[in-house]
Amino acid sequence: MTASSPTSLPRESRAIRTLSLPGLIRLVTEIDDNGPISRHRGSLQGALGDLGTGQLRHAIDTARDLGVIHARGHASARYQLTASGEDLAELYDTAARWARTRQLPSPTGDFVARVQYALQTQDGDPEHSGAATEPTPARAALSEWLRAHPRVLHENVAHSSHAALEEGRAA
Repeated sequence: MTASSPTSLPRESRAIRTLSLPGLIRLVTEIDDNGPISRHRGSLQGALGDLGTGQLRHAIDTARDLGVIHARGHASARYQLTASGEDLAELYDTAARWARTRQLPSPTGDFVARVQYALQTQDGDPEHSGAATEPTPARAALSEWLRAHPRVLHENVAHSSHAALEEGRAA
């Protein structure tokens, strides 16, 4: 992050943990890649079937709290991205591309693991860990997203009962 005050670091760290939740990454990218998810019963589980019910519910609640998705009650397209959600999907793509070109966290890492790694890696390329370097493209995009959408810095969504489960398990 750029020029963070000591008091903003815990908020930024919490925001990064929240944005790195596997269920949130999967939900946002699923809607971005394939369009709104229908309100018909089973559509959400069908699209994200490898996520448990609690993990899926936490992802939806987190996305709503952050204002990155909205639900339309009677329309056939129930969950769709807001403008903030579209920006977050672009951030996730930038992060995954950066990690993929460096084969991080491993040559066979999946999209979620790459996004998590890129968002949680400190500024600079990991190969130059001693010297101060420019932020990675992923961290620069993260900083820009947080500036454009400061709501995430003030939300306390990562501390629910499902957060510990969500943080520790990649989807």
